[in-house]
Amino acid sequence: MSDFPIPVVAESVTIHPRSIKGRFRLFKSVTLYMAYLVYFILPWIPWSRPVGDPQAVLFDMTARKFYIFGLVVHAQDIFWLAALLFLAAVLLFFSTALVGRAFCGYFCFQTLWTDAFRSIEKMIQGDRVKRIRLDKLPWNGEKILKKGTTHFLWLFLAFWTGLSFILYWGYAPDLIVKFFTGQASSVAYFTTFGLMTTTYIAAGLMREKVCQHVCPYSRFQSVMIDKDTLVPAYDPERGEGTAGRAKPVKALKTQEARKEAGVGDCVDCGLCVQVCPVGIDIRDGMQYACIQCGLCVDACDSIMDARGWNRGLIRYESENGLEHGKTHFFKLRTYGYGLAMIGAIAFLMWSMSGKKIVESTARQIRSPLYVVLSDGRIMNRYELKVDNKSMYDASFSLSLKGLEGAEVDMGQIKEVFLKPDEKQRVMVKVRRKPGESLTNNTEFKFVLTPKSGEVKEPIYIESQFITP
Repeated sequence: MSDFPIPVVAESVTIHPRSIKGRFRLFKSVTLYMAYLVYFILPWIPWSRPVGDPQAVLFDMTARKFYIFGLVVHAQDIFWLAALLFLAAVLLFFSTALVGRAFCGYFCFQTLWTDAFRSIEKMIQGDRVKRIRLDKLPWNGEKILKKGTTHFLWLFLAFWTGLSFILYWGYAPDLIVKFFTGQASSVAYFTTFGLMTTTYIAAGLMREKVCQHVCPYSRFQSVMIDKDTLVPAYDPERGEGTAGRAKPVKALKTQEARKEAGVGDCVDCGLCVQVCPVGIDIRDGMQYACIQCGLCVDACDSIMDARGWNRGLIRYESENGLEHGKTHFFKLRTYGYGLAMIGAIAFLMWSMSGKKIVESTARQIRSPLYVVLSDGRIMNRYELKVDNKSMYDASFSLSLKGLEGAEVDMGQIKEVFLKPDEKQRVMVKVRRKPGESLTNNTEFKFVLTPKSGEVKEPIYIESQFITP
């Protein structure tokens, strides 16, 4: 038995990925630029509207409204958020069933910000070999300057990330002035520096360890990926042959010579390992740490191109495909995920298109239930609530339907007038003459007839008239 204890956790090693060019690296870069462009520029896009600040995307917590270009989301529309979260979850399951952890490799915030931080590191410290050499050097002026500049720019990008986030929650031109003059709320400072700290730690210090040890997705991906899921995979049959992989020495430079010797196409250059952002060897098979970004595919393709051999030694392939079987992309579960996505999208479209821009209710005041006036008429009282959710002024006249011989009284109010995003409560008295054929409870409707505003059709509010 060994006298040395077996470590429970592997020793932490700093990973310095090598730069590579290729179609997957290009796609990652385009995704990164677009994501950063949207995140950092969106709060500054002007958008004129009759009510609210002229900002394209604004989450106004004071008014309890979200402004997203021409759409206004009220607090009562919170179920839209639930539908969006459901749609995002099902979309993640659907994409995982088809192409594995492609979301992690290209679209995850951790991946996007880590890529940006590594780009800064490369810009200051150089490519992989120079960064490794710098890490091994004792602390001197050069190392302090390069490391210090790198961390300073990391902190700046992290600060800019936190600051941009709070600009979504207030009018950006005013909020940024208040922030730097000390007039912003304490929540703004707490949020900015809180996000700055977490971004700096996650994308600058922890990096791939977040994907390996913090994010739960890496742990349960195995139950979502099957033999028909496309993932970056090494073809051992082609790469190993019967005698394994071998360096391209003089006697093994051509495919014909390697085939005669039983050697596979893998020249054991290690480039696929060097470019991997999580430091794994794809030739060992699928591993939980793999974010399936495809950079190993670009690396292997570059070697195959240089030697004039066919690409595809490392490629996006399913387990069935590697075994020369047929890949079944669409199965029962993918159809289920697809139908769930279509259902969520249809619900959101139906709900948004059918949103009422004016909501109204009528509550009968039941203390007392009714009043018999001196002339014998019977009076009921109601509280009418009208909420104008449109961006324009709206006015309505009030009448009754289904209660013949009755009159409506709003006191000194001649019509219901509401400003944009305004709610009103109107006390209404309904009187009915004696001698009419009355039942204990008579169903009728209040009718709000639009006189101005976006609403064009009358609004009917059901209620009842109570008699002795």
